[in-house]
Amino acid sequence: MKTTRLFLSRPWLRAAVLGLGLATGCTHTAASTSGGRPMDTRARARAYLEENQPEKALGLLRELHLQAPNDLDVARSLTEAQVKAGHADAWIAELQGRIAAGERAVDQYMLGLALFSRARDAGAPTVAAFERAIALSPDTAEYHYRLGLARLESEQYAAAVEPLRRATTLAPERAGWRLPLAKVLHRTGDASGAVVALGAVVRGRPTPAEVTTARALMEQIADPFSGFPKAAEPKLEEGLRYLKDLDAPQHAILAFEEILQDYPDLAVVHALLGLSYQRLDDAGRAVDEFKQAIERAPRDGKNQLYLGELYLSRQRPDAAREAFEKAVALHPLLDAAWFQLGDLHLERRDLSAARDAFSVAVSLQPEAVPPRGKLALVYQLEGDYASAERELRRVVEKDPENTEFSLRLGLLFTEQALKASRPEARKTAAGEAERWLSKVLETQPENAVASRALQQLKAQ
Repeated sequence: MKTTRLFLSRPWLRAAVLGLGLATGCTHTAASTSGGRPMDTRARARAYLEENQPEKALGLLRELHLQAPNDLDVARSLTEAQVKAGHADAWIAELQGRIAAGERAVDQYMLGLALFSRARDAGAPTVAAFERAIALSPDTAEYHYRLGLARLESEQYAAAVEPLRRATTLAPERAGWRLPLAKVLHRTGDASGAVVALGAVVRGRPTPAEVTTARALMEQIADPFSGFPKAAEPKLEEGLRYLKDLDAPQHAILAFEEILQDYPDLAVVHALLGLSYQRLDDAGRAVDEFKQAIERAPRDGKNQLYLGELYLSRQRPDAAREAFEKAVALHPLLDAAWFQLGDLHLERRDLSAARDAFSVAVSLQPEAVPPRGKLALVYQLEGDYASAERELRRVVEKDPENTEFSLRLGLLFTEQALKASRPEARKTAAGEAERWLSKVLETQPENAVASRALQQLKAQ
């Protein structure tokens, strides 16, 4: 069976279909304790699987399955353990015996997962098992999702759309499930639907791995150089070298204009020409070129991003906001557009919209400090001190020498202390504030902001 390209290669999909784990949120590596506390049975089983000790997990998972036979997380992990332990054939035979004695949806589900682990059965037999599970329990989102993935692995893209769409309808909170849906929509020619699905992914607090997958797919959907004429490639490389490497936008303009003489409808060249004029501070010509690019490639969100950034640099916030909103609607993986949108909403004191935009920006760039700092500010303005503290601490824990965020933590706790109505809460917040402010003053004795905050605490 031929593997699919990019993000749906067989290893990724096998992990997705098999499920790989109990939904415990546990990341412990010790199978007995966590932080000095005994771990529950699920967590211990999960830890054994993560340590590649499936035989130890099996006993625990069989017990859990007997106690809760319809728990799909347990059923999936039990199948994972059987496969990892090398018992796939025996497990399939056991499940087939159970089904012959009295068919249940969960047994068909586990059979489908186990069959998928065997290359010879990863097509029609796997699909048939998941279809039977759905027939027995038509409103279980998990069954539809696994059927969609199995059909996707068999490159039955059109047939995969309906079960994946049904799964996301039944479980809208599972944003990551829209990744394979976006893939099959793209492969069946529904690029707009794929982009909408990716928009839901980025708004659903995706994992870094999901972001990587989404970026790869979005670049396939919106490749500005798709179909670029080979004859023009040398001149394109010349223009890019002048623009990016040599900082010579005048020469870049000559190269790009030469391309457009032969190929006037190349949107990406108009966009590059706009960037070149913007580098020369010729805003009028830059806007014209960006609009030409948008007219020729109306589905490319990057052109809207360029236009929005130009409007922003010219103090036209309303026009910039409109362009950025179009940019993220067309290309939800544009982290720069989300960040700028958050800033514009924040300036208008639309805290809810700012929070949503910065949350996406943080998901897309989890290690970047600016979006996390902005998100913390929004939480603080909303009075959600716990969330603001969480975001600020995330930066300080990774960069203990970050004085700016240490100061912001001190100011956050100062605000809490001044607003607290209960003496105990006031005392706790004041103690934290003093600790962080003192840390700032150790490295910056002349920091007036930290000094004033300390004086406020002492005066209350």
